[in-house]
Amino acid sequence: MVKKILCQGYLWLLLLLLYSPIIIIVVYSFTESKVLGNWTGFSFGLYRKLFVDGAHHSLINALWNTLSIALITGVVSTLLGTITAIGIFNLRARSRRLIEFVNQIPILNGDIIMGISLFLLFVSLGIPQGYTTVVLAHITFCTPYVILSVMPRLKQMNPNLYEAALDLGATPMQALRKVIIPEILPGMISGFMLAITISIDDFAVTIFTIGNEGLETLSTYIYADARKGGLTPELRPLSSLIFVLVLVLLIFINRRSDKKKNQ
Repeated sequence: MVKKILCQGYLWLLLLLLYSPIIIIVVYSFTESKVLGNWTGFSFGLYRKLFVDGAHHSLINALWNTLSIALITGVVSTLLGTITAIGIFNLRARSRRLIEFVNQIPILNGDIIMGISLFLLFVSLGIPQGYTTVVLAHITFCTPYVILSVMPRLKQMNPNLYEAALDLGATPMQALRKVIIPEILPGMISGFMLAITISIDDFAVTIFTIGNEGLETLSTYIYADARKGGLTPELRPLSSLIFVLVLVLLIFINRRSDKKKNQ
């Protein structure tokens, strides 16, 4: 009994530590105080300034840049990661273990090492730094995560399904589309969500590959804003909306997965 109470208490304490900063940001997004912790009354003023008045064009531009880069990164890295995972899965056991080990190196490496490496690569190839290099960099370090998400689904799949589809007259492309893809789709969705989240959250790789053309993402905007001595109050409603959007999306995906399991 005491052990159960201690375990539950530890769990609630951990949840409190994880979510209390987010709750504070959400609460203070409904007050126009410029200083976090100073409640000046309930108001939608910050939301109005952010989206209606258009007072912070640079912040909105940084948001759209971040979302567009994340979406492109998610789509491309999911396609590349899925194709690569299928190729790795069909290798011999020794070659598969070797490639899986190589795939884990970018994940275990620090973001700073990845950022410096990509920066030197783009400079040596003479590629102008800007939107394109940021997208290429994000695809590069997000693809290994997609591979890790898809590989377990391939290992759980019945290996005879693909051969059976071919024996029944399906072409390799039809077998891939109608047999393999439905089996690994949950892993692909998880990899897609992970790639988008990592892309939105990234700072170290972005700061090394963004160049000096004036391009900004949310991470670089917040960094530059913090160095000026404070954060723009409109970041509070923006952070709250991103959190709510991600939460709703996760609930939708989990409920959809539960329905498929019950069918």
